[in-house]
Amino acid sequence: MNLVVSPSSSAANAVSRRIRVMLVDDAVVVRGLFARWVESEPDLEVVATLRTGREAVDQLERVDPDVVVLDVDMPELDGIAALPLLLEKRRDLVVIMASTLTRRNAEISLRALSLGAADYIPKPASNREVSASIAFRRDLIEKIRHLGLRAKRQRPAAEAPRAPTTPSPEVKPAPSIVPEPVEEIAPARLTLRPLPVTAPRVLLIGASTGGPQALNALMAQLDAVLQRAPILITQHMPPTFTAVLAEHLARIAKRPVREAVDGEEIVAGTVYLAPGGKHMKVARRDGTAVIAIEDGPLVNFCKPAVDPLFASAAEIWGNKVLALVLTGMGSDGLAGARNIVAAGGHVIAQDEATSVVWGMPGQVTNAGLCSAVLSLPDIAVKLTRLFAGDRS
Repeated sequence: MNLVVSPSSSAANAVSRRIRVMLVDDAVVVRGLFARWVESEPDLEVVATLRTGREAVDQLERVDPDVVVLDVDMPELDGIAALPLLLEKRRDLVVIMASTLTRRNAEISLRALSLGAADYIPKPASNREVSASIAFRRDLIEKIRHLGLRAKRQRPAAEAPRAPTTPSPEVKPAPSIVPEPVEEIAPARLTLRPLPVTAPRVLLIGASTGGPQALNALMAQLDAVLQRAPILITQHMPPTFTAVLAEHLARIAKRPVREAVDGEEIVAGTVYLAPGGKHMKVARRDGTAVIAIEDGPLVNFCKPAVDPLFASAAEIWGNKVLALVLTGMGSDGLAGARNIVAAGGHVIAQDEATSVVWGMPGQVTNAGLCSAVLSLPDIAVKLTRLFAGDRS
């Protein structure tokens, strides 16, 4: 059963604060489950549940969602075919691709990011696993919340409030989860630390939501850095997806980019990507810096997490570390950035204007840990100069 919620005469100002969500999946069980999760959150509302991409395109203007959760595999018009049609109708629409953990779907999800999708979420393999996974539910709700809120803020201030909607009888509320606070980072006077006096020896990168798009843009411009140093990346991403991302980045960088392997030596000219579902750290064995892969508990609700990489690299390389915090939700990387600065290293953050979500970079910026806060187009230029020993 498909659902399109009809307008009512309730007060529009109350509803205007809620994020409007369209759910598109050909599995009725999944649609119903997602709808109950969304409706259980006080700041979210379901405006449509649909079974095909064609229905989503046809109903988009009528229901006017802020966020669309779009399944990859559907009849009539699948997610990757529907995506450009949705964005053609609404350029500011937030689309989150949903797919199971297969290599094909990982390829499709990463391609969708290049076509304008805001993010992706990997679904567990079966409906039973989907319904039982607390982590998956949390990730879905937080992505909808953070990305939807940013989209609403960016809409023109003069936009008229949209008509409120009434709850559907098909959607039965589920117990709500305690949400992670949305990054309401208050404007503060920017305090920057000095830039490195000497050229760094290693570049660390931490990223989450919006990270694949940012990494794609950066890697084409970091050859001069790779000539002098290794690059270690932790991108919040599941298994299979990291393998595909490494292949994509290698084609862009024209340099070796691979999922890191436990015990391998860290050398200049290579990009090491934390494998999905594992933490990547740095260790010293027989006087040589090597990769250490660990299957420990979640850190900041993530695995891989940025903090283990940053903290361990600070112990090994001290003041020779330069860390870059890119777009992402939450505060992963904050504790590790403190370790880096305490060891004499340096941190750069992506600015708010070019971040999909200014959570992770905003946290390190407001903590006074950064030596620079830069737009995405300016980051590669600055890194090239710093690794050449130029402080300008």
